[in-house]
Amino acid sequence: MVLSHRQKLTIMPLLLYWPAIFILAHIPIPQLVRQAHVSDKILHFLAYLILVFLLWFAVSPDKKVNWRRAAVWWILFVVVWYGALDELLQGYVQGRSCDVRDFLANLAGVLTGLVLFSFFTFWPVLLVVTGVTIFLLTNLTRANPAELLPVTNTVFHPFAYGFFTIVWIRNMYRFLPQKAPKPKWLIVALALPIGLLLSVKLFSVISGRYFGLRDVIISVAAIAAVVVTVSLVKKSE
Repeated sequence: MVLSHRQKLTIMPLLLYWPAIFILAHIPIPQLVRQAHVSDKILHFLAYLILVFLLWFAVSPDKKVNWRRAAVWWILFVVVWYGALDELLQGYVQGRSCDVRDFLANLAGVLTGLVLFSFFTFWPVLLVVTGVTIFLLTNLTRANPAELLPVTNTVFHPFAYGFFTIVWIRNMYRFLPQKAPKPKWLIVALALPIGLLLSVKLFSVISGRYFGLRDVIISVAAIAAVVVTVSLVKKSE
C-alpha cells in the first residue's frame, strides 16, 4: 500500500503524539500543573480531539466520515477502549485516579471530532482544530502562564497564530481566486487570525484570566509576518 503525502504528514505526528500523551497521563501530576489550577477536563477533551483527528486523516486523508463505512467504527472502537484502559491504568499512578468524568471528556473529544469530520475535509478541519486548541490552551488556567512558563508562553503565541494563519491561507484558496486583488487578499488573510486572537483575549478578560499585551503584540507580528511572506511569494510567481 502506497501512502499519500498527506498520510505521511499525519502519521509522523501521530507516532509521536500518541506515546507522548500516554506517558504524560501515567506520570505523577507535575507540581507546576497543580499550581496553575489547570482544568483537566479541558485537557482530556483536547487531547482526544487531536488524537482522533490524527487517526482519522492517517486512515482516510481525503474523505469525510461516512458512518456507513467500517473505518469510522473501528477508529471509534479503538479510541474509546484506549480511553477506558488509559483511565484504569491511571488508578495505579501516584497522585492520579480513575475518573469516569475524565473518560467522558475523552469521549466528548472523540465524538466532537468525528462529527466535525462528517461535514468537512482535511484543511477546514485542521483550521477548526487549530483554532479550538489555541482557544482552550490560552484559557486553560487562571494563573499567569508568563510567570509559570515564560519561555513556553513566549514561543506558543507566535508559533500558534503563525501556524493558524498558514492553515487559514491554505483554506482561502478553496473560495478565493489565487489572482485576487492584493488589498482584498491581504484583508481576508488577516481577518480570521486577528479575529481569533481578539476573541481569545476578550474571553480571557471577561472570564478573569491572564491577559498579556505583550502576547497580543507578538501574535499580531507573527500573523503579519506569515501574510506578508506568502504575499511576496505569490507576487513573485
